[in-house]
Amino acid sequence: MPGRTLNVAILGSTGSIGRSTLDVIEQMPGGLLRAYGLAAGSRCRAVVEQALIHRPRYVALADGAAAERVAEALRGTGVEVLCGPEGIERLAADPEVDRVVSAIVGVAGLRGTWAALQAGKTVALANKETLVVAGSLVTGLAARTGARLLPVDSEHSAIFQAMRAGGSREIKRVVLTSSGGPFRGRSRRDLQRVTPDDALRHPTWSMGPKITIDSATLMNKALEVIEAHWLFGLPAERIEVVIHPESIVHSLVEFVDGSIVAQLSPPDMRLPIQYALTYPERWSSPARRLDWTMPFQLHFEPPDRTTFPALDLGYEVIRRGGTAGAALNAANEAAVARFLEGSLPFLDIVRACQSVLEDHPYDPRPSLETLWDVDAWARQEVRRWNS
Repeated sequence: MPGRTLNVAILGSTGSIGRSTLDVIEQMPGGLLRAYGLAAGSRCRAVVEQALIHRPRYVALADGAAAERVAEALRGTGVEVLCGPEGIERLAADPEVDRVVSAIVGVAGLRGTWAALQAGKTVALANKETLVVAGSLVTGLAARTGARLLPVDSEHSAIFQAMRAGGSREIKRVVLTSSGGPFRGRSRRDLQRVTPDDALRHPTWSMGPKITIDSATLMNKALEVIEAHWLFGLPAERIEVVIHPESIVHSLVEFVDGSIVAQLSPPDMRLPIQYALTYPERWSSPARRLDWTMPFQLHFEPPDRTTFPALDLGYEVIRRGGTAGAALNAANEAAVARFLEGSLPFLDIVRACQSVLEDHPYDPRPSLETLWDVDAWARQEVRRWNS
């Protein structure tokens, strides 16, 4: 680590990744990391509490009314409150910011990440939708500005760490692990009457509702396959998925000589978050440790693609490229929202996504504006979709 404090901007500070990031910052020795800026949507009370504890230079609220309330609550503290998407982009690009944690859920996180990459920042990426929607444009922008993307998702962090065991030409394939979600082992008939409460009971991870539903459908793994394609420059046929219910092995890298290198740890997001913030060095972490004095078993099995067809959509997006990722991501966000509000059955989440992916106005070389247009079109299609 450098001899000075690293300033960290956290986009999505009130979500699960944001809160874990603040915990990492609090427990780092000697003030090595500082929460320089916090960005949130509209959760006033939560972001005010965070600001009073961490005293960042800036707080940014996407919602204008929320920004006014937060500004009043923080009056006299020296914390400047920024307003709207432009405020979040300003925070992400601030010259004093060293690393940006991109943790705003969904495609809403793309704008802040884009601003950070334009400014040449190192981005700790927890928002997989950024690469799902605009992978070609985002990686191209990073290459032009000298910015760097470091993975925060536990699976991609595991691959990133394991890849250090060999050269890029020595890698045969990567294997993403999946807990299987709350419905592992169930049949499609079992899932016909699933409720939101059922789907929100994840067996190993504590996450926000959207990501938890994605885990239940295995759509999260489809999105992670796409993310791995862009992060590591691998074709679809060199990215595989295996079900691992214990969530101890976070992913694996197989090398051409048959050696397999994996990263293991208890399910605790603070470890990959800290690694992205302190890379290339490692420091003592607040994350939980494996207890090697106790017996435990690890299980692996192939995914059930018949019951959980979402996974195949991720591979289809890689093959098609262009606007396919934007269509799939927007359709999924809209379908999950309908499921959570009770207007769409669980099994129809993936059906709606497949329909939109097949029928969307495909463009093989879209601009950023085209991607936003496809995003809006796909959401509208899902809002009026019926099986």
